[in-house]
Amino acid sequence: MNKPTDRVLDLSEKGSGGESLDRRLFVQFLGFGGVDPALESSLTRDLESSSLTAILYSDINDHGGVGLLTMSETPDFFVTELRRFLSSSSFAGLKPKPEYTMLGRTYSLGYEKDLERTLISGPIQKIFDPELVWGIWYPLRRAKVFETLASEEQRAVLGEHGKIGFQFGDGGYAKDIRLASHGLDKNDNDFVIGILGRELHPLSALVERMRKTQQTSKYLESLGPFFVGKKLFSTEQAV
Repeated sequence: MNKPTDRVLDLSEKGSGGESLDRRLFVQFLGFGGVDPALESSLTRDLESSSLTAILYSDINDHGGVGLLTMSETPDFFVTELRRFLSSSSFAGLKPKPEYTMLGRTYSLGYEKDLERTLISGPIQKIFDPELVWGIWYPLRRAKVFETLASEEQRAVLGEHGKIGFQFGDGGYAKDIRLASHGLDKNDNDFVIGILGRELHPLSALVERMRKTQQTSKYLESLGPFFVGKKLFSTEQAV
C-alpha cells in the first residue's frame, strides 16, 4: 500500500470536459525611476536587441519612471536571462521601485474549453495588442474570511465582480489579465491584475465600478499600489 507521500500530485491546470494542461505563463512587472529622455532611447534599443518578451511602459505619475513587463513559461528565466539583461543594459543605471514589483502566473478556473489559449496565447495576445496602449497593473489580497464562505456564496460574489468585467470587455472598453501570486509575493498578495485598454478613462471607470461589488467592499484586504502607464515599446517577436 502506498504511503500518502508516495502519491504523485496532479498540479496541471484543468478545463472543461476533463482537459488538462501542465503549462502556465509567469509574468513579472518591475518599476524604475531616474529615466531621462536620452536614457529612454537606450532602454528601447536594448530591449529591441534582446531576446526578451517584454513591454515597456511610461509611468504617467512619474515623468522619470517606466515599468517593464516580462514573461516566460519557465521561471528560471527571471533569475538567469532577465537578471543578466537588467545588470548589463541601460536598465542597470535606473532606480528600482520595489513597491511596484509584481509576479504572478496564469491559471484556469476549471470551465475553460481551450486551456492553451487561456493560459498562454490569450494573455500574450491581450498584452501585446497594439491597440491596447494603456495599462493599469496592481496586486490585491483577499480577506481570509472569503475562503470560509460556502462555494455557492463565493461564486455569487465572484459572479457579480465578473459581470462588470464582461460588460467592459464585450464593449471593447477594457481587457483584463488575472494572475495568481500565492507564495510569489513578499507582501502575501493573492493576485496580480492588469487592466488594458485603448483609452485611460474606461480603465479608471472600471476600477470605480468594481469598488461597489461585494468582493471589493467586503472581501478585499488590500489593493495596490497602482502602476498607470502607456506603452512606450514592445518587443516585436511577441506581437
